[in-house]
Amino acid sequence: MLLPAEKNLRAVLARFAAARIDHDALPTPETDRRLQESSETLRAMTGTHTVKDALRTADAMLEQYRADRSGITQADEALAA
Repeated sequence: MLLPAEKNLRAVLARFAAARIDHDALPTPETDRRLQESSETLRAMTGTHTVKDALRTADAMLEQYRADRSGITQADEALAA
């Protein structure tokens, strides 16, 4: 599976979190719609079937982005030496 761009994944996670908070605080048809849309986008982006799995997968993807950046930094430092 291709990884989504980090900024896109973070944006979807932020939209999901805001929708979840809004819906928990004061549920309305609008907050329900936003929560459902952001959940669907997050599941599609992570290739999962449940929000719980999508959040776990998104965490793993973010960890991979961090590891990739660390690897680039170490390689750049080795070349500079």
